[in-house]
Amino acid sequence: MFKTIVNAFKIPDLRRKMLFVLLILLIYRLGAVMPVPFVDANVLATKFSATNGSFFQYLNIMSGEAFSRATLFALSIQPYITASIVIQLLTIAIPALERMQKEGEEGRKKLTAITRYVTVGLGLVTSYGYYAYMKANGALISFDNKTSSILAALVIIACYSAGSALVMWMAEKINEFGIGNGISLILFANIVSSGPTIVSMLISFFRSGPWYIVAAEAIIIISLAIVVFVVFVTNSERRIPVQYAKKVVGRKMYGGQSSFLPIKLNMSGVMPIIFASSIVSLPTTIALLFPTPEKGTFWYGFQQFFSYQSWFYPIAMFLLIIAFGYFYAEISFNPVEIANNLQKNGGTIRGIRSGRPTVDYIRKVRGRITLIGALFLDIIAVFPLIVNLCTGSSLGSIAFGGSSLLIVVGVALETVTELEAQMTMRHYKGFLE
Repeated sequence: MFKTIVNAFKIPDLRRKMLFVLLILLIYRLGAVMPVPFVDANVLATKFSATNGSFFQYLNIMSGEAFSRATLFALSIQPYITASIVIQLLTIAIPALERMQKEGEEGRKKLTAITRYVTVGLGLVTSYGYYAYMKANGALISFDNKTSSILAALVIIACYSAGSALVMWMAEKINEFGIGNGISLILFANIVSSGPTIVSMLISFFRSGPWYIVAAEAIIIISLAIVVFVVFVTNSERRIPVQYAKKVVGRKMYGGQSSFLPIKLNMSGVMPIIFASSIVSLPTTIALLFPTPEKGTFWYGFQQFFSYQSWFYPIAMFLLIIAFGYFYAEISFNPVEIANNLQKNGGTIRGIRSGRPTVDYIRKVRGRITLIGALFLDIIAVFPLIVNLCTGSSLGSIAFGGSSLLIVVGVALETVTELEAQMTMRHYKGFLE
């Protein structure tokens, strides 16, 4: 991996793209430490330390600790992710949006514009929720007159909303001028920046128990095993043998070669986990809009039901990861198009007739592979949650450690794979050796 990055820096075009990504991530990290006016970050940090293991710890990790510090990018990339999910799902349900998607570049521009508007709307709603949460926990600077309080509320909401819109713009610019997926890379930067905090939490947790040395060693071994497992599954693929027919053009004979059709075991990457976690966290985020309910009330039960410390959370994560895995496989791997390309080039799958039988066979193989890949993601992301529920641990970093580690390793592998593809496309074969 490191050799690929070094070799990519030798190509001027790729070097510019990589430096652009680094510049965007640097700007993002500056915004993640820029405080929002009228917020007492010390009170908010104390509140977070007192509620260790809550779902807000997960939001804090995914925002690169910007949430607990009440900085400009506290909302991070979550509104943009949620808006993308909503638009992609509505594209299937609403014919007008489906037609836009099929119109080519112009249709995609319209969908992108709609996604931006939805992101801004979600940013405003979430910003108000964060403001209500901080007000309920005494993290705001108090004012004597009502006018100043209203002005402070408007400034806080405007800062958070503008921050979410700016993060969306950064992600789009990475997709346009950089290397890799903008959403994934921003989440990657957030999780990596939260690494020291996670490590310190684990150390303090293990020191409080008699078996902390054994537990720490077990965590390290499991983390390394997860990394190896993720790399293995990410690089695994199902190869369908393809035979090309012989044809004579002039005095030369072409074709007659054997090849294969590769299908990635985990073709959707880490996006199902990112999307599933955003959907599951939505009820908890909506709950921020309302005051903290008392025990025994309906809203208290609602919050407890959707919290990560209930059994609903891992079950919902399990099902949504599978659903988004199939969704991404459907939009990124079209059996009809692949079958048509094989037929045009004189290729056939061994033992399968061309046309409809080939489409059905590829679709069947894709469905099985997608299920295996989705179950792999479930094992990494959901199993720590179940362990956390069964053991009654209050350490959120353990519960969400699988998802975080999977995102980091998966994004790194995807980015390196794209770099290699870019290098191959430019015919710099010497760099790949």
